[in-house]
Amino acid sequence: MPSSRSRSNDLPAVLAISSHVARGCVGNRAIVPALQALGHQVWAVPTVLLPWHPGHGPGRRIAIGDDEFADLLDELASARWAGEIGAVISGYMADAGQADAVGRLVDALKSLNSELLFCCDPVIGDGTSLDKGRLYVDETVACAIRDELVPRADVITPNRFELSWLSGQDMVASDREFAKAAGDLGAELTVATSMPGLDPGRIANHLLGRGEAVCAEHELTAQAPNGSGDLLCALLTSRLVCNHDPAEALRLASASVAQIVARAVNAGSDELLLEGDFDSITSPMTEVVMRPLRV
Repeated sequence: MPSSRSRSNDLPAVLAISSHVARGCVGNRAIVPALQALGHQVWAVPTVLLPWHPGHGPGRRIAIGDDEFADLLDELASARWAGEIGAVISGYMADAGQADAVGRLVDALKSLNSELLFCCDPVIGDGTSLDKGRLYVDETVACAIRDELVPRADVITPNRFELSWLSGQDMVASDREFAKAAGDLGAELTVATSMPGLDPGRIANHLLGRGEAVCAEHELTAQAPNGSGDLLCALLTSRLVCNHDPAEALRLASASVAQIVARAVNAGSDELLLEGDFDSITSPMTEVVMRPLRV
């Protein structure tokens, strides 16, 4: 399998597997433009087709059959260009069988490239507490992600609820609780989003792994549009696959997301506004406070 790249730049391609909406910037509609703005070629695979994010109200859901989905991933794994792929991102899974197929794909690509980076964004639910939070996928899907994808992942990017659910712990709040949950899941690098900041009105992303235990904290923007988790996963994956230090990758990704979310809210938008805002992706100016975790 040839590994040379036919593109003019030397950045690895990224294979992004997540939902596709006709309107809005969630799932692959957030992941793909962010990666392209940073110079990556993107291979994009939808797990489901939706008119808009379900948070906006009911809409037609077009499912992709398990067999067709698996056949497509098998073809990608054996494609003559497969050596271009330096990273795989998995996001929203519509069916448990899709998680199985993604796991097999990752195994196949890692057999071609042992340095391939697999980032699993376990998109399964949200909430500020386990009793008040919710899974918004079927539990069989959440379990398949936990059992098939998280153990294979080099990087996982759950939100606070997802980290707690996946690790079987009470709602993670402190630095030490985060470290225990991350350790139980066992990924080389864990980034937990939507963690509480040190002060009210602030929000944090925690990182543990590769010798780092740090937090990136910034102001909380109320009524933020959906898609910030997808966006952070994409930006973090890009920085990591380009060999940035994990703490710096977290700082840059967090700053970009905070800036893009704030601009969308200030504009009165119900969706992230990625078009025409490449500077926020490539060179964010929002202040992010980095601090060591007390683990």
